[in-house]
Order: sequence, then C-alpha cells, then structure tokens
Amino acid sequence: MSTDASLPFRADIVGSFLRPSAVAEARIRYAAGNLSAASLRETEDGAIADLVAKQANVGLKVASDGELRRSWWHFDFFGLLDGVDIVEVDHGIQFQAVQTKPRGIHISSPIRFPRAHPFLDQFAHLRVEAERAGVTPKFTIPAPTVLDFRVERAHIDSDVYPGGHEAIEDDLVTTYRDALQGLYDVGARYVQFDDTAWAYLCSEIEVDKARERGVPTDGIAERYARLLNRILEGKPDDLVVTTHVCRGNFRSTWISSGGYEPVAEQLLGATNYDGYFLEYDTERAGGFEPLRFLPAGDKRVVLGLITSKTGELEDPDVVKRRIDEATRFAPLEQLALSPQCGFASTEEGNTLTEDEQWAKVRSVVEIAADVWR
Repeated sequence: MSTDASLPFRADIVGSFLRPSAVAEARIRYAAGNLSAASLRETEDGAIADLVAKQANVGLKVASDGELRRSWWHFDFFGLLDGVDIVEVDHGIQFQAVQTKPRGIHISSPIRFPRAHPFLDQFAHLRVEAERAGVTPKFTIPAPTVLDFRVERAHIDSDVYPGGHEAIEDDLVTTYRDALQGLYDVGARYVQFDDTAWAYLCSEIEVDKARERGVPTDGIAERYARLLNRILEGKPDDLVVTTHVCRGNFRSTWISSGGYEPVAEQLLGATNYDGYFLEYDTERAGGFEPLRFLPAGDKRVVLGLITSKTGELEDPDVVKRRIDEATRFAPLEQLALSPQCGFASTEEGNTLTEDEQWAKVRSVVEIAADVWR
C-alpha cells in the first residue's frame, strides 16, 4: 500500500465517480426485484476493482470506491445509523433550477453507530483493491454537521431528544468516534468527512433557511468546531481525517454562494482536521484571502480548481497561476490540488462523460507534478 507522511496527496480526489452503465443498470434491476443482492454486489465489486485500477493508472497515489454502492452521498450512511431514518417529506433540496427527490432525515431513537454498519465491509473491499493497485484507500462519509444542519427540528423526536439539535451533540460525538474506530479497525488510515454545512454558513440565504427549519444558528460555527473537535480528539494518531466543503453538487448544479471568510477562522483555525478540500472552481467561492487562517504546520488545503461539473478542461497555466495566487496567503508546501467536488454525489451523476471525467483527473495529476516537483 502506498503511504505518505503528509496526506492529503499533492494530487488528490474528492471521492465520487460517475456510475458505470453496468452498475446503473444493475441497481435498476435490483430495485425492480429482478436481480439478487448477491448479483448486485458482484457487479459493484467488479466495477470498483476497475475504478481503483484506473485511478492508479492515471497516476494517483490514492483511490476511492467512487461511492459506487451509494444512491446519495449522505443519506446512505445516515440511514444505516441506529436511530436515524430517511423519510419522504413534502419537498426536496432546492438546487439551481432543479430539486432533489423529497427525502429527509428523521431521528426516532438514540443515535448510534452499529457494529455491523455496511460501510465497514465496503471499506474492507476497497482496501483489498487498493493494496492490489499499490495506492492508498480513501473512504468518504458525510460529516456530523450535515446531519445537524439538514434535520428539521420537527423531525427530532422530542421524547428522545427534548432539547432538539443541541441535545443530539453527545450522541453524535459517540457515533462518529465509533465510526472512525470501526473504520480504523478494518484498516482505514485516510477518511474524509464530506460537509455542505460550512459552505452554507457562508450564505445568508442558506442560514435563514436553516433557521426556518429550527436549526439554532446563533454561534453555529463555534458549535460545529466544538462538535468536530470532540470527535477528532478521540481518533488514532495515524488516522488522517480531512473534510471536503461543498456548495452542492447534483446533476452539475449547486446551491450556495459566498466566500469562506464568515467561517474561515473557525473552520481552518479552530477545527482540528488534518486537511481541507475547498472548492475554488468559480467566483462563487470567493478569493484565497481566508487561507490566512490556516495554521503553520502539517495541515494542507487542497485547492479544488478543476471543476467536476463540466467536461471542458481547464488551461493548466491558468490553474498554476491561481495556485500561485493562493501562496500569497498560505505556503505552497501546505497546498495541494484536486477536482472541486466528486463527479457523482448522487447516482445520477454530473453532466460530463467518463472520458471527460478521466481527462480532468489526469490534468490534476499532471499539474500537481509540475507545481510540486
């Protein structure tokens, strides 16, 4: 297995990849009752083996399972926790000109991470394939802040958590500590928390929506930093935990706009992640000035300068100039490069082809090799 004393890698990925047609077709057949669970798993296993090999072949030192077994980047994990149900609601999540399926989170009993959570077995399979390909396996799960930010106050059972959002914090800490330990015990050393909440806190519109859902927003950045640090303080020393801050990624659309300035001091300066994947593919993300809050040391910010939302390739010279701009606020040795997001946060995927997807990843590898010689 490839290792690096300083993760994330200079050329890294966020995690999800377009679903191969064989996987998409198998999932449709399985949902219709025309394919067994074992046959679906066999199809997914083969696709993940191919995907890991492709990641290695384009020059990455890291590989994910592409989230190929998931329908949603977050609901699949949350819905398999004890006490959390994914339910139909009267609205989806509103993106630009499109809305997701009407699904939401309901907390019906104490939140716990079950010992047999299927994601543990999913990582174990990824690890085998990564070892075969000679790369480091990276596993993604949604951040606890996403659950807090997305669950409506009315969907937290008051008999279980009479204090609402603030009352679930202790159980979220225990749940995520157990999740990290469970992944560690099956071999994970590189885990990423995918997080939309921090990006939405950069948007007054999204903060207002959260308040309407009953989320307590006063001092929310400080509350989230405390929650995450309580989780991270219990992790093994050789487990690298990073986060990806996302502004929404559904069929190449997005939700929020706003630079990182409102949360940068708490996110970069006060939250004890080992690295941060930050979207910087459009002006909606603002400038690089918030990087001044990155503490000196081993932490890395991975600049998401290569968009995953379209197939058009970025000019390498433009990307290099933007990396140089970022070094005005953070040293080059604490920076890295990746696509701005995954290519398929839901099984529908973004509006680009697989060839375009791999051209993007190859571009990340090539540009990083030139910048960090």
